[in-house]
Amino acid sequence: MTEKPSFAGQRWHDMGGGAAGAVPKDQHDFSLWEKRVDALMIIASSQGHFTVDGLRRVLEDMGEEAFETMTYYERWIAAVNQNLIEAGVYTTAELAQRMTAVAARGTTYGEAASE
Repeated sequence: MTEKPSFAGQRWHDMGGGAAGAVPKDQHDFSLWEKRVDALMIIASSQGHFTVDGLRRVLEDMGEEAFETMTYYERWIAAVNQNLIEAGVYTTAELAQRMTAVAARGTTYGEAASE
């Protein structure tokens, strides 16, 4: 992990005041799953399942390794999931059961559609 300067009261995820390097200005298209994460976050928060503060709390509590190894949307789906579990929308057991059912459909949309 990259060492960055520490400022008084600053947590490891706070990038303010540190050298960040050049900001990439090239545009990229978001993948379908990233768009779905964004849509899920908007729908679930608009239904009152969590707030932006709840998402931020989970994101900041993930730990430095998550910020170093996970992509932006991987962190977001983990935060959305944690907030939905905390809100009682579903349990971890229910999520595991659904994930098993989805995995059984196959690894591609074509495999899932052929059932």
